[in-house]
Amino acid sequence: MANFEWKGRDRNGHAQSGVLVADSKDAVIAALRRQQIVVTTVKEKGKEIALPRLGGGIKSKDIAIFTRQFSVMIDAGLPLVQCLDILSQQQENKSFQKVLFQIREDVESGSSLAEAMRKHPQAFDDLYVNMVAAGEAGGILDTILQRLSIYIEKAVKLRTQVRSAMIYPVSVVSIAVIVVYVILWKVIPVFSSLFEGLGAELPFLTQWVVSLSDFIGRFWWLIFLVVIAAFFAIRQYYRTDAGRYQIDGLVLRLPILGPIMRKIAVSRFCRTLGTLLNSGVPILESLDITARTSGNAIIEEAIMGVRKAVEEGKTVAEPLTRSGQFPPMVCQMVGVGEQTGAMDTMLSKIADFYEDEVDAAVDGLMKLIEPLIIFFLGIVIGTIVIAMYMPMFTILSKIG
Repeated sequence: MANFEWKGRDRNGHAQSGVLVADSKDAVIAALRRQQIVVTTVKEKGKEIALPRLGGGIKSKDIAIFTRQFSVMIDAGLPLVQCLDILSQQQENKSFQKVLFQIREDVESGSSLAEAMRKHPQAFDDLYVNMVAAGEAGGILDTILQRLSIYIEKAVKLRTQVRSAMIYPVSVVSIAVIVVYVILWKVIPVFSSLFEGLGAELPFLTQWVVSLSDFIGRFWWLIFLVVIAAFFAIRQYYRTDAGRYQIDGLVLRLPILGPIMRKIAVSRFCRTLGTLLNSGVPILESLDITARTSGNAIIEEAIMGVRKAVEEGKTVAEPLTRSGQFPPMVCQMVGVGEQTGAMDTMLSKIADFYEDEVDAAVDGLMKLIEPLIIFFLGIVIGTIVIAMYMPMFTILSKIG
């Protein structure tokens, strides 16, 4: 026997690690799986083996299609194992196919569907697994799978809107910066050589542009390294708790983008919590899952505050209002939903409303960003052109 150091995640997705005495790495993995721990690495005497990520490369679209087809088959009365067998054989995504084969084998061996899915967190997250568990317990698995497919499709749409809101402005501004950079790097030196040959006296604006161009020409590699280093530094900082909290808070405070990101966060919160509650998942577990899938550290902290208050016997609406992160309309409608016993329905209505709001806000952002970029390019390129023509006017006046 030997000592094996291992790392993994428990059923709630929390990181776990420890040391086990066993005959082999396979024995360690088997023992940890019985404890419902998904192993990521096993290390023996300095030798480390990274286990394959079976869910890698699985897209939300694959999950949505699988879920909808699965619900139709279950509703038609097909046995669970037969459904998994058919869906795994027709699955084109090889990574997802391996996951489905293993789930089918686990179900055949006597595991519940939720327990089998919980072993593959890269494919099926906590929200999915808990809803399936609730469906199995209540005998309404087909209905739960239908709700899940709708939820995933709406989540994909919302994610696309997030990318549109974030990527489009960044890409357009990046292209504008590259255009200006190329002008300063390649075009301005031609004019600079011309002025130097004519012995023209350069105005201050022209001198400044030529100096900037000369700096870029000589230290372009330094600028490139600084940009790359800054990108990796920000990304590394974001991986820390403090960094994620600071950057997510900054995003929510941005003038134009901030309100859109807040609406997206509110929509995601309402859709996730409403779907979980409607599926019979307990309120505390629903809030815990919703917090971890919120996508923003500030919103996550607010939801966890709500969870703590509910655990102490308070309502959802009161701590939600006190957090200051959710619009008053949302808090009031949640309060009405609690009083009428239909909070899941109310949350779904709020989510629908804010998804429409996000659609309108993203469209408005697209229409606004284009004239702003044109204005920015006009100012920058206009300044460069004026700076280059000013010495020419001086030369022409001397010749005249």
